[in-house]
Amino acid sequence: MTHATASLPLPLAGVTVLDFGQIFQGSYASVLMAKAGANIIKVEPPHGEPLRQRTPPGRKGTVSFAMLNANKRGITLNLKSPRGRELLFEMARRADVLLENFAPGAMDTLGAGWSVLHEINPRLIYATGTGYGISGPDRDNLAMDLTVQAASGIMSVTGYADRPPVRAGITVADFMGGTHLYAGIVTALYERDRSGLGRLVEIAMQEAVYYTLAAPFEALTRTGQIPPRTGNDSGGAASPYGIFPLKDGYLAIHPGNEQHWRNILKAAGREDLLEDPRFRTMHDRSRHSAETNAVVTAWTEQLTKAEATAQARKFRIPCSPVRDVSEVMHDAHMHGRGMLETIEHPDHGPVVLPTTPIRLHETAIAKATPSPHLGQLNPEIYGGWLGLSEPEIDALKAEGVI
Repeated sequence: MTHATASLPLPLAGVTVLDFGQIFQGSYASVLMAKAGANIIKVEPPHGEPLRQRTPPGRKGTVSFAMLNANKRGITLNLKSPRGRELLFEMARRADVLLENFAPGAMDTLGAGWSVLHEINPRLIYATGTGYGISGPDRDNLAMDLTVQAASGIMSVTGYADRPPVRAGITVADFMGGTHLYAGIVTALYERDRSGLGRLVEIAMQEAVYYTLAAPFEALTRTGQIPPRTGNDSGGAASPYGIFPLKDGYLAIHPGNEQHWRNILKAAGREDLLEDPRFRTMHDRSRHSAETNAVVTAWTEQLTKAEATAQARKFRIPCSPVRDVSEVMHDAHMHGRGMLETIEHPDHGPVVLPTTPIRLHETAIAKATPSPHLGQLNPEIYGGWLGLSEPEIDALKAEGVI
C-alpha cells in the first residue's frame, strides 16, 4: 500500500502540536497525529522524558520510544525556569494543540496550565490525559497502567477462578487512554473550525477502559452475581471456545454461530457428529463442554500452526494460532497493508515500526522519520521558528533552560 505521494494530502497538515506526552498515553495520541501529518514538537525536560530513562545499559534507546516518537521534532525545555515558561508561551501563541499526560494540576502548579495558555491563545486546544481525571475525589490517586487495570475492574475478570487476578499482558489502560485523547483532540479541532475557540480536552484512563467491560457488566446485570475469572473459557457464552493444542503451539477458537461449528466438524472429518444431540446447538455444547473440547482437541493436536491457518481459510473457521511477538512483527499481511515497515534507525539499525491503524482512503500517511535524539531540533525550533539567534540559544543551554 502506498502511503505518502505528492498528489495525496496529509489530513492534519498545518496543525502544530506542542507534545509534552511521556511514556505511552500522551505519546501514542501524538504519534497518531504525526502520522496524519501534524507538526509534532516533542518537548522534553533537559534530562529527557521517563521513557528515555528506561534505556538498558549499553544501548542508545528503546524500540518503544522509537515506535511512539517517530515523525516528531524533539526539543528540550525546563518549565521550572521562568525563561522556560516564557518560551512555552511564545510557542503556545503559534501552536494549535498542547498535549500532556502529567499528574492533574502539574502544569497549573508551574503557571502554564489551561487557564493561562487559553488567555495567551484562545484558539489553543489543551489536551490532558490522566489516570482518574482532573476532578472528583480520586483525581490525585497515583495512576500506572497496572493500578488502573486493578481500579477499573479489568484485573478482576482476568485470569483463572482458583488463582489471584492477573494483569493484561499489554499496557491496555495507557493505550486506550491515548486513543481517546487523540479522538478528543481531533473532535476539538473540528469544533474549532466552527467556533474559532480552543477547548480543554481531558481523558481519564479509568473511564477510557470502561466500555471494554461490556460483557462482564452484562453478566452482572443478568445474574446479579460478580462475574468470575474464567481464564480462556467463555464462561458458557460459547462452546467450543478457548485455546487448543497444536503440534507446534496453540490455536485460539471462537465460533460465533452454528455454521462455524459445522465447519469445524467438516475440517475435523467428524460430520458424523452433526446431528449428535450433545452438540446440536451452542447451549447443548456448553452443557457438554468437556466432550466438545475433546472433539476439537483431537483435531487440532494433529495440526501445525501453518496447517491450522490453511484449514481456517478453507473451512471458514474463526480461529488463529497464538503467535509470539516476533511472528507478529514480521506479519506479511500487515507489512503488505503498510501498517508495518522497516526503517533504518540511527540508534537501532533496521527496525520494524508501525505506521497508523487509522486509514483515511485517498489521503496519505506521513513518510516515516526516526524518533529524535534529545534536543535534536533545538536550533531549528528556537532559531527558525521562534527567531532566536545562535548566541541566545547557546545561552539558554548554558543556563539550563533547554
